[in-house]
Amino acid sequence: MSCTKDHKEGEEPKKKGPLGKLKESIDDKEDQLAIVSNFVRLGVLIWSGFILTLNYITIPGWEQSKIDPTFIASVFTGTLSTYGVEAAKKRGKGKDGDNSSSSSIPTQTIRIEQAPIRIVTDGK
Repeated sequence: MSCTKDHKEGEEPKKKGPLGKLKESIDDKEDQLAIVSNFVRLGVLIWSGFILTLNYITIPGWEQSKIDPTFIASVFTGTLSTYGVEAAKKRGKGKDGDNSSSSSIPTQTIRIEQAPIRIVTDGK
């Protein structure tokens, strides 16, 4: 039996978990932390999405308890924003008090100014 760096001769090598394998495969500590933090954010996103979904569906034979989904929704949207996804905002009232969509949609106004146009016909 050959001797390796991780264990002594005659001993069984320890089985490594997912974090041990990650630590072994990636040398840079910043990359390791980035991957772990990505998995944590993904876990929080899945958990909060699951809780929000359970709040709105009914499962036969299981009593549904009503909870206030405000906190879970804020956790869900906060986690989504870390991935660069932004939730749509409600259209507010415009300057005139009407519910116009032009205040929430970005627009660009182009103004073209030129001298008066003179239309001339052929005098044949």
